[in-house]
Amino acid sequence: MMTMSHSATIGVAAQAAPRAKARNLSLDRARTFLTLVVLLHHAVIPYTHFGHTDPASFAGFDVIVLATDSFFMAMFFFLSGLFTWPGIARKAPQVFLRDRLLRLGLPFAIAALTVIPLAYYAIALRQEPELTFTSFWWKTVTAGPWPSGPIWFVWVLLAFDLTASLLYRVSAHLVDPINRVSLRGFDQPAAFWLVLAAISVLVYVPALVYFGANKWFEFGPFSVQASRILLYFSYFFIGASVGSANFDRGILSADGRLPESRWLWVIVTLIPYCLMWCMIYIKREILGNPNPLPHWYHVFYGTFLVLFSASILLAILAFFLHSKAPGPNLLDRMQADAYGIFLLHYPIALWIQYALFDYSLPAIVKATVGFVLTVILSWGLTAALRKIPGASHVL
Repeated sequence: MMTMSHSATIGVAAQAAPRAKARNLSLDRARTFLTLVVLLHHAVIPYTHFGHTDPASFAGFDVIVLATDSFFMAMFFFLSGLFTWPGIARKAPQVFLRDRLLRLGLPFAIAALTVIPLAYYAIALRQEPELTFTSFWWKTVTAGPWPSGPIWFVWVLLAFDLTASLLYRVSAHLVDPINRVSLRGFDQPAAFWLVLAAISVLVYVPALVYFGANKWFEFGPFSVQASRILLYFSYFFIGASVGSANFDRGILSADGRLPESRWLWVIVTLIPYCLMWCMIYIKREILGNPNPLPHWYHVFYGTFLVLFSASILLAILAFFLHSKAPGPNLLDRMQADAYGIFLLHYPIALWIQYALFDYSLPAIVKATVGFVLTVILSWGLTAALRKIPGASHVL
């Protein structure tokens, strides 16, 4: 899904191309770690207040889901953007388009027609036990609804890549201002955090006030959360800016201040996270879960969310940048298969939850079984598929 690392003279993105081929172990591990976070999110969400679809529940899972939902997709877009600018610089436009369509467009199309209907059939079967998969699939792709599940990320990333390619043709220097902030972040991570947080507030809070939290733009299998699309693009573009030049002397340098201050960023992260829970308490216990929520509520909650997202991004990266373990560890072994695991895990997770639904087991047991089996089965399936000739270019 994402590979990262670059170095070059600022504003001359083409010079970053030779370094862009090198692996950055810390960021590869962070990317794979996030893939596991996605699997954890989908393993526990049926047992939460947020997505209670199973008789069993555990309040601790709400703690996990609030955190994951508030940051992990934005962080995926940030990591995805890191290699984009040098990638565009060293490829002809038609070659870049071909590669992105192969790596993103083709997997999205295949998954939308197979993986996603198979996943949601598990939910439909719970409501209509006599429903056949053939009739469910036909209704999904013709009449709808045609949900995209987690693969919405793939088509949105493709759209962002194509947008970045157009912006690069306008000017290769568009990323220079934020890249300079990244360079300053080598010694002053808080300066980078302030810029990231400020941009996030500007693009997210007004959209949240206008659209609310539950509005999605949908057209067939193409869907994206309305209030977050600009937030995601901001993270992607900021990632592209960070990776455009002087990567090893910016905010994500292993020799900079960010890894040294990792525990400080943990503390910074906890403050807006706790404030989000305060807002949830106000919504449920004081406001009585009104629909729609007042605008002032969205302003406060949205601000705390983006502060949390910006903080935990730096906290997680700080720990991976600090780690000097040479490996290979579990994340290293999983790295090549991480994209396939992301694409294939959803039906596995939902069918395991379907199988466990009627068992009177504690939510912790169900979620643990679901998470472990989803990791093992989706990893094994991905590894097997990647042995098919040519499949490794897509998965």
